[in-house]
Amino acid sequence: MLKSYTFWLTAAVLFMFLTAILHSLSFFVTPDIQNETQRQLHELLHNYREDMGVGFHRTFWDLFTALSACLPLMCMLGGLTLGYMLIKHAEPNLIRGLIAINLGVFAVCLVVIFLFAFIVPVVLIGLIVLNLVLAYIFCPRGN
Repeated sequence: MLKSYTFWLTAAVLFMFLTAILHSLSFFVTPDIQNETQRQLHELLHNYREDMGVGFHRTFWDLFTALSACLPLMCMLGGLTLGYMLIKHAEPNLIRGLIAINLGVFAVCLVVIFLFAFIVPVVLIGLIVLNLVLAYIFCPRGN
């Protein structure tokens, strides 16, 4: 079982879905403002509109929300694509290529998140990368 690439790939897919769900919960949490400095920062992030050219006037909260939506979307895309390939029993040669693509994307994502985020996303993306690495190692090579 532990030498089967489908086991590790299924685990990676499940961690992708778990990461997408957990990260999406952050859209429903309101920050707890505890002092005047935090209140000022909150006001600026939500209300100060920067002129970004060609008619775009966005707050930094708008930019943060747009970027924050990308992680669950990326996890859903990876999880749905790899999960579909598993359900359809695609050839290992095809799946190996998709694992390599996902591994590259999630490895870069792990480095960025490690440098700029906090422990929860680092652990979750790290688990995805670890499972993708193991799936890639155990996936049979084609001709």
